[in-house]
Amino acid sequence: MYEDVTKENSGVNSSNSYNSYNYTNYNYSDDKTYNGDLTGKSAYGYGNGGNNYGAYQYSNAGSTMGNAMGNMERPAKKRGLKILVSIIVLLAIVGGIGAGGYLYRTYGKDKPLFSFNTKKTEENTGANPDNIATTTVSNVGKATVTDVTGVVQEVMPSMVIIHNNRIKSSNFFGYGQESEGLYASGSGIIVGKNDSELLIATNFHVVDGADSIEVIFSDGSSDEEAAKKAVQADLKGPDPEMDLAVIAVSLKDIPADTASKIKVATLGDSNALTLGEPAIAIGNALGYGQSVSTGVISAVNRKFDMGEGSSKIYIQTDAAINPGNSGGALLNIKGEVIGINSIKIGEAAVEGMGYAIPISLAKPKIEELMNQETKKKVKEEDQGVIGIQGISVSAEDTMKYGIPQGVYVYETIPGGGAEKAGIEKGDVIVKFDGSEIGSMEELHSKLRYYSVGTSVNITILRPNGNQYDTIDVTVQLSNKNIGSSDDNNSNAESDSASDDEKAGTGG
Repeated sequence: MYEDVTKENSGVNSSNSYNSYNYTNYNYSDDKTYNGDLTGKSAYGYGNGGNNYGAYQYSNAGSTMGNAMGNMERPAKKRGLKILVSIIVLLAIVGGIGAGGYLYRTYGKDKPLFSFNTKKTEENTGANPDNIATTTVSNVGKATVTDVTGVVQEVMPSMVIIHNNRIKSSNFFGYGQESEGLYASGSGIIVGKNDSELLIATNFHVVDGADSIEVIFSDGSSDEEAAKKAVQADLKGPDPEMDLAVIAVSLKDIPADTASKIKVATLGDSNALTLGEPAIAIGNALGYGQSVSTGVISAVNRKFDMGEGSSKIYIQTDAAINPGNSGGALLNIKGEVIGINSIKIGEAAVEGMGYAIPISLAKPKIEELMNQETKKKVKEEDQGVIGIQGISVSAEDTMKYGIPQGVYVYETIPGGGAEKAGIEKGDVIVKFDGSEIGSMEELHSKLRYYSVGTSVNITILRPNGNQYDTIDVTVQLSNKNIGSSDDNNSNAESDSASDDEKAGTGG
């Protein structure tokens, strides 16, 4: 640190003299006095164009001389001569000011009154080494908010609102009583159509567990009018792992005036994204209806920890992505879909971090799901069962007990489809009809679309010493009433099993 500046008063013949102020140099904290180079530099080290001002040591030379002459006899005053000289000086000053004003008005309106040569200052305050690049200043005069009106008007007809309706019931091994209806809302993107269906991509979690799916189109109607024209949709294909799903709406269920206004979205290339380019997020934010937010691409290929040892790749943007936006579109400035809005970090200390599934990763899976057979939900009394009692094995359980993630079979129902197909106690179901199964909840969600008597391919892992063998079996789904009254339990979702039960399955 520098020491404070000190000030000393001294005078010569103080009765008549001016004070001379001597300012000491700034000293460093190590008590070593910093002596400024008085040739072209001050004590601070800044250049002054070669002028020798000294190291902050000011004295009034005229005053000192006056002090020195203080004891000398002064000559007689000549008043007339002084008056004449004063008049001449005054006229010269007035004339100079007038001439200066004329020159400024004539030549200097657009030029600064003073011009400073900063070359030496720049040299003395540090230069950029050749290996350090300097940013180039943009030529844009001022920043303007990007107008995305045209993009939104073109793309909005390809966006939909999705309502997930489900019945909440308390269910323990097949027994329980229906309680209340639950309602969840999300977004979707029209990605294609076939001869009889309009196909919509969304997040799996938007439609997961739905007893019914409702779609509201963006056809230019008011929110109230659009809601009146809502249509039912069916699950085309789910992929829980990628959090993707495709749902289908029958073309004959879409009102003619709506069908003439909706559009199929254009899918872009998320691999071509660059940081900082504009991003537009559209979705049913908070369930209030379609909304638009803008931002930029903050990061690409962002690896996001999903917990339980799994991770996913996302596009990161500062365009607002809130609950209800899930399944909606992240667009580039051309109006192409570059991502499917998925999640938002909800921590209070984190803002401006929205995430979307890159469309280049999602597109192959979406096309696969679009080609699957549409799954019509079967009435509950007609739904088939595998014929097991099982329990979910999470990724955490896998790490703890060494059992593969899926559905652990702890009992097969006598006479049921599972027993007939050769499924045994201790097997782990990992796939159902080609789709991966990670829990009893997922298995139950699948079975809602399969009736009694349907044959389904199931993949199991069977323990064999220190390893598991992969076995594919075909199971004909049984009636819920197969065997004893407990057969209703054969596909019960006992996800909430206690730690003791989970520990028991590990033995």
